[in-house]
Amino acid sequence: MTVPTEPHPPDHRPADDRPPDPGQQHAVGRPTGPARTRGRRAGYAGSVVVNLILLWLINGWPGWDAVPFLTASTVLVIGAVNASIIARIVADAVNLVLDLPRVRALGDIVSIGFGLFALLRIWQVFPLDVTGGWEILARIVLVVGFVGSAIGIVEALSRLVTGRFPRM
Repeated sequence: MTVPTEPHPPDHRPADDRPPDPGQQHAVGRPTGPARTRGRRAGYAGSVVVNLILLWLINGWPGWDAVPFLTASTVLVIGAVNASIIARIVADAVNLVLDLPRVRALGDIVSIGFGLFALLRIWQVFPLDVTGGWEILARIVLVVGFVGSAIGIVEALSRLVTGRFPRM
């Protein structure tokens, strides 16, 4: 015996067709709305703190000269490395306040550009006291950094044009 079913009212939508409530999560577990914004801002704040600590460790205590494989020629690259870290701090501080996709993309382009310059200076000066195959490995790591930076700049340029945050 079958039970007759009544048609759905015209305003009925299946559960998976409803827009997500702000602050809730997608079916795949990603936060939406204000929860996603809070998460990004927490990431920016964490990045600022970590980079400030890194600056302090490099330039204060214990200082870059406490690292045994760095040579005295590190002074020739430390300015570029510091500029790269400071550019990221500034970009993340701006993102913490504004949290806009195009502003974030522009900050990424600038900070990656500073990082690319720092990598180039490290390549030129090579202030590492390594021997044997370790120099080759260090140079390979620098090349990976060059390639990753180029990809990051292209991706950030794409976000600058589209005005969208990357999917995470």
